[in-house]
Amino acid sequence: MRDKKKSSLSVSQRQLVELMQEINFGCLKALVVQNGEPWFEPPPRIVRELKFGGENGPRKEHSIEDFVLKSQVTELFEALSSLGDGMVESLEVKHGLPFKMRVEGEAMI
Repeated sequence: MRDKKKSSLSVSQRQLVELMQEINFGCLKALVVQNGEPWFEPPPRIVRELKFGGENGPRKEHSIEDFVLKSQVTELFEALSSLGDGMVESLEVKHGLPFKMRVEGEAMI
């Protein structure tokens, strides 16, 4: 299987990748998902984690037009696609990559 590149993503997926790279360390809260795609209306809240003596700026990849996506990014978009329509309660970002996600939903009884 060929590696998936940033250029193959939808506009909203690219926007999410760039936002995660801009945050570098922190969390997105209340990210709306419609038809498996990140939706930015209303915009998610951003919580930035500042590390004294550490990396606090955007990732260097933020300014690169195209690159091969890391497996964490591919897994994130697969999870959003499976979600369909919903809300990501929180998406933790470390080193500009998705680390873990919390999704609230109805109990299936």
